Amino acid sequence: MELTSRQRAYLKGLSAKLEPVVQIGKSSLTPAVTQAVDDVLEKRELVKVSILKNCTDDPKELAEIVAQRTRSTVVQVIGKKIILFRPSKKHPKIELPD
Repeated sequence: MELTSRQRAYLKGLSAKLEPVVQIGKSSLTPAVTQAVDDVLEKRELVKVSILKNCTDDPKELAEIVAQRTRSTVVQVIGKKIILFRPSKKHPKIELPD
């Protein structure tokens, strides 16, 4: 899913209030982490992921890999924080601007 600059800005604004609910540590991107991100995306649609200091992988590369595996869109990568978006299949909550 491609986001327009207006939609991306809207999602960035929503994510400013969010706390990271998933953390990626030294074991990097395990199936359990991917599943956790997938579950949170289904419930919340917008998720902030924190990459811990002991993870040596590049945050932008991790963001792309997680987005591919969860079929989500990378909204933004700031330092060691990743923001992902995917509309919920069952209960969509976030209405994107046109």
